[in-house]
Amino acid sequence: MKIKVLLFASLRDLVGSEKIEVELKEGASVKDLIGAITAEYPALGERLASTRVAIDDRFSTESDPIGANSEVALIPPVSGG
Repeated sequence: MKIKVLLFASLRDLVGSEKIEVELKEGASVKDLIGAITAEYPALGERLASTRVAIDDRFSTESDPIGANSEVALIPPVSGG
């Protein structure tokens, strides 16, 4: 299944796009998603360790499943000053 993933802040800047598509197997978890993104976009690898994943407007854990029609967002920590 193809999952559309929204990228925010520095993640968007690193990839050069506000969204990406990732191919996952049915029943894939957030952990599977992070692995697939790291393989396809190595520049995001280190940053994903501190990035929150939201599925359908709710923060998730790495064991949460991702449905075919889910809206997924990667939200890195931000700071301001």
